[in-house]
Amino acid sequence: MATYLDFENKIEKIQEEIVSAHAIANMSAVESLQKDLQKEVNKTFGSLSDFQKLQLARHPDRPYSLDYIKLIMDDAYEIHGDRAFRDDPAILCYIGWIGGQKTMLIGEQKGRGVKNKIKRNFGMPNPEGYRKALRAVRMAEKFDIPVLMLIDTPGAYPGLGAEERGQSEAIAKNLFEFAAVKVPMISVVIGEGGSGGALAIGVGDKLAMMRYSVFAVISPEGCSAILWNDPSKVEAATKALKITPNDLKEHGLVDDVLDEPLIGAHRDKQTSADVVKTYFLENVKALRELTIDEMLDKRYEHLTSVGAYSE
Repeated sequence: MATYLDFENKIEKIQEEIVSAHAIANMSAVESLQKDLQKEVNKTFGSLSDFQKLQLARHPDRPYSLDYIKLIMDDAYEIHGDRAFRDDPAILCYIGWIGGQKTMLIGEQKGRGVKNKIKRNFGMPNPEGYRKALRAVRMAEKFDIPVLMLIDTPGAYPGLGAEERGQSEAIAKNLFEFAAVKVPMISVVIGEGGSGGALAIGVGDKLAMMRYSVFAVISPEGCSAILWNDPSKVEAATKALKITPNDLKEHGLVDDVLDEPLIGAHRDKQTSADVVKTYFLENVKALRELTIDEMLDKRYEHLTSVGAYSE
């Protein structure tokens, strides 16, 4: 069954009426209700608040990395382990074909259902996950394979074991190493982009966000707890943080906003996957027209243009 958010109550009601009309074969009513549904969708989703976009980014039915892999990648083969400690199920590494282009795909996976959520650690990678990602990227570089990275995490896991095994060092090393990888690197935020957990697989030639995704240094809940010691101010924190795609693009922090279906990626997963696939292939083609030195120079300029600093 579809899951509806609180601001989708009218849409849910019309959908139920459409199902009832179908059940009694009243096709004229179905046609009329379909028009009403489209009007309500345009009205509701045409004026979403930042907090409502955050809710969509966290929607339980939203496609995760594994869904995208199944929809856009052929002959996908999973790569396991960091060759140092263990395999981290919160990060997926697959090699396969996307539209005839051999690709290394790295994605963060939250998991569905209690069992899988625990297995995937709710999409919060440990350091071995980031080291696995680095191993996969080095392999891609060795065989001249472009890399697609799908970001979807509330953040890197802050547990004691993760800190003991060098969580911050693993993230920092990825930032350093990815900046100099000699193959095209494309990152897309498909849901939540949380703090260093997102940055660790977010360094590349292009950083894009789906229409209903967020990218933040801290969760709105964490922000409201620190600033106001009041969890009820999550909506105010969400607005103040400027974590939605259009705000971030306006500030030059992301390159592109990808138009997933207006009603949300979870309502039309195939179209959303096709949007990601097209974006990846178009950018790989453009980057392949550059020499390696030109590509790395542009990547360096792109990364150092963020923010301000003095020497």
